[in-house]
Amino acid sequence: MKPQHYLLSAALMFSAGSAMADMAKNPISVHVLNLQTGVPTAGVNVELDQQSGNQWVKLSEATTDAQGRIPALYPAGKAAQTGTYRVVFKTGDYFKSTGQPTFFPEIPVIFTLDKTVQHYHIPLLLSQYGYSTYRGN
Repeated sequence: MKPQHYLLSAALMFSAGSAMADMAKNPISVHVLNLQTGVPTAGVNVELDQQSGNQWVKLSEATTDAQGRIPALYPAGKAAQTGTYRVVFKTGDYFKSTGQPTFFPEIPVIFTLDKTVQHYHIPLLLSQYGYSTYRGN
C-alpha cells in the first residue's frame, strides 16, 4: 500500500472514530426512515423535552439531515440526567412541505432515560398514515 493510502485510511478512521465518539458522548439520537419510499427522511423537525412534574420542559430542537438523522439531540455540554423524556417528531410540517397529507401531525415518543452512561437511539419508521418506533442502537 502506498504511503498516501495509509494516511488517507488513518484520516478516515480518525474521522469516523471522532464522529462515533461525539455520538457516544451525546446520549440521544434519532433517525427517520420513510416506509413509502424506503429512503431516509431529511427535513423533519424534532423536539426533545424532559418531564418536570406535570409539565414538559423543552431541551432542544433540531432537523434531520440528508441521512434522516440527528446524531446528537441532547443539549451539548449538559450532563445527561435520568428521567422521563419525550421526542416529538413534527411530521405534519414535514408532509406539508412535501405537499402530502398526513394523519399524524406530530408523533410524540415518550421514554425513560434510566442510565446516563448509555446511548438512546430512537428510530421512526414513517408513512403518511402510520408509524413505528423502537429503541435502536
